[in-house]
Amino acid sequence: MVPAAEEAQIAKLLSKYKHANVTKKEVIDVIANYRSLQYQLQKFVFNDGSSKDLFNLQGTIPVVYKNNTYYIPICIWLMDTHPVNAPFCYVKPTQNMQIKVSMYVDHNGRIYLPYLHDWQPNSSDLLSLIQVMIVTFGEHPPVYSKPKEQVTPYPTSSFMPQPGGTQNAATGPGNSYLPYPTSAASAFPPYPPTASNSFSGYPPYPAANSAVGASSTSGAVTFPPYMNFSSVPGYNSGYNSSNPSTTGTITEEHIKASLVSAVEDKLRRRVQEKVNQCQAEIEALNRTKQELVEGSAKIDAIILRLQREEMELEKNINILRDKEQELEKNLESLENSEVIDPDEAVTTTAPLYKQLLNAYAEEAATEDAIYYLGEALRGGVIDLETFLKHVRHLSRKQFMLRAIMQKCRQKAGLAG
Repeated sequence: MVPAAEEAQIAKLLSKYKHANVTKKEVIDVIANYRSLQYQLQKFVFNDGSSKDLFNLQGTIPVVYKNNTYYIPICIWLMDTHPVNAPFCYVKPTQNMQIKVSMYVDHNGRIYLPYLHDWQPNSSDLLSLIQVMIVTFGEHPPVYSKPKEQVTPYPTSSFMPQPGGTQNAATGPGNSYLPYPTSAASAFPPYPPTASNSFSGYPPYPAANSAVGASSTSGAVTFPPYMNFSSVPGYNSGYNSSNPSTTGTITEEHIKASLVSAVEDKLRRRVQEKVNQCQAEIEALNRTKQELVEGSAKIDAIILRLQREEMELEKNINILRDKEQELEKNLESLENSEVIDPDEAVTTTAPLYKQLLNAYAEEAATEDAIYYLGEALRGGVIDLETFLKHVRHLSRKQFMLRAIMQKCRQKAGLAG
């Protein structure tokens, strides 16, 4: 959290900005996450010679390179129209550091990123910009350490080119820089030059072993130690450290080193794209292999289930064949047997069962007789008196037969 007093100080410095509230919120978010960044209001001189008081953030950001954390010094200038216009970002090397020119950093330290080029006022912000810098500088370090015997203080001439490409009298003809394009003078300003051409507008670069401990308004900012890329095995800085021309003049060696570095970066990106493409193809093939293995397992399970069903079906077919043969034998025996008398077809094993059988048959016949008497009365074959007479007689007989059947079942111990 940022103290209320510090928020008030930031709001005061941003009071002349068109979108002060939005800019203040972004600055507070950055300071809350990166306490090594300090803020102040300084004059910024554009290429056309005009100047303006602009808010800037300068300090170090942590960059992870080959599993080691280093601190890269940067400076971020905010236009008074922020966040409508993208900020201007620079790398600020110390006296024992040298800029490594690449597609992301030029020889003046100006930072070029796709995030800055595609800046969107509604979606882009400073915190995301710094995070993009950390990721980009982790892959392409913007500075490297000079050997100790090559560490020399900065010359008295200004590090940045003068607006419009004019030559600085203090640098002389041999130390002139290429000017910025005049068509983009307001879009690509240099570091603000000073009258003495000795970086009086900025605090002096600290030694490599200094630590962060300066106040945001004291005017003297110190930074943590920076990465020593010259000690990394296989690292090519892109510059010839034995070249005595260290005054900032662009020489053929610098141009050659810049071109070599650009070609290396381009080849590295293409190799990385090819590797990513091959990895994607390998992942697709692995997924296809996994799907095929799973499909093979499913097919094997289906084959086993079909084999079990086939065995069960063959077993049922054999049972049906046996039953069919049994039925054929029974049919042959019935065809060859003699005619059976219905009265002798059913025989009983005891007199009690015979009495029960006879009573049941007689009771069923009596019920049929009563039914047909009713049909005869309905058809007018007999009169009502005759019908009632015979029905009374048959009903009395039916009652007696049912009583006999009940007693026989009780004696025989049958259910019901």
